[in-house]
Amino acid sequence: MSRATNDRSGAVPTSGNLPLGGDTRSTAGHALTKVPEVTLVFWIIKILATTLGETGGDAVSMSGVPSLVERFPWLQNFMANTLHMEVDDFGYLVGIVLFGMVFIAAVIAQIRARKFHPSLYWITIIATTTVGTVLADYADRSLGIGYLGGSLILLGCVVGSLLAWYLTMGSISVKTVATAKVEIFYWVTIMFSQTLGTALGDWTSDTPRDQMLHWVVNLFPKLQGTGIGNWMSSPEEIGFVGGVVVFGTLLAVVCGLYFWTKLSRVILFWLAFVLTRPLGAVVGDLLDKPHNQGGLALSRYIATGILVVLIVAGIWLFPQRAAKQSH
Repeated sequence: MSRATNDRSGAVPTSGNLPLGGDTRSTAGHALTKVPEVTLVFWIIKILATTLGETGGDAVSMSGVPSLVERFPWLQNFMANTLHMEVDDFGYLVGIVLFGMVFIAAVIAQIRARKFHPSLYWITIIATTTVGTVLADYADRSLGIGYLGGSLILLGCVVGSLLAWYLTMGSISVKTVATAKVEIFYWVTIMFSQTLGTALGDWTSDTPRDQMLHWVVNLFPKLQGTGIGNWMSSPEEIGFVGGVVVFGTLLAVVCGLYFWTKLSRVILFWLAFVLTRPLGAVVGDLLDKPHNQGGLALSRYIATGILVVLIVAGIWLFPQRAAKQSH
């Protein structure tokens, strides 16, 4: 979602490269932020990172921890008799603690850094998406809030953090992310959005089509009786493939609004940023969920490893520059 020309406050020119780590000043003397410029490569790596957050979070909380509990009887007794917890709940809590510590350490390192470092930035993004995955799963499943309830609560958190950011700093543009105070707002908002994306992706894929998409058929009566209309009116769950279609379509709409309207580029950026997370969630579930649940049944560890390789390759092959700072 970027252009080579005509910035219009949403993206910056993409021509030219700087070494990894960038510099505090561009060749034209413009001050730089500590976040990457918004280019097509940014969005591709973002989607890969959100998918990695889903598979990586599940690999620890739903595969690694339960396997560890099964191997050690004393751990089973401690979990059941002392903590009074089920294996799944324990896995989510371990994931929250583990990924939460990584997230805090990564954010501190990111804030303390004097300039933009692509590797550090994307490690922090991955940390937000993994902790967001286990937080959403724990809240939705263990606490019984449910996917819809969790999505609504987290949507309120995202809107609230953006509003607090705007009222405090006067802007929510990523081009202002150059001070510690702004960075705190930035990373809190991202963490909420990543957690929202997990809940929203799970809710979408598990919701019957006729409950979520019937309004489309009502809005376009000509769809009735067609293959698309019948699919939308089915009581079956939307599923992971359907979720990819839903969120991919919504992202395409946002992209169209960017290119063919004059809507706020800042608002469109955050809409796209939020929507990439549920897209990554349903893609991750599609990769590692069993066949009887509509997935491809890939190993969570293998899927996670492949995604790590793709992200590292993207960062290495397409060096990213820091976005120019706006005032």
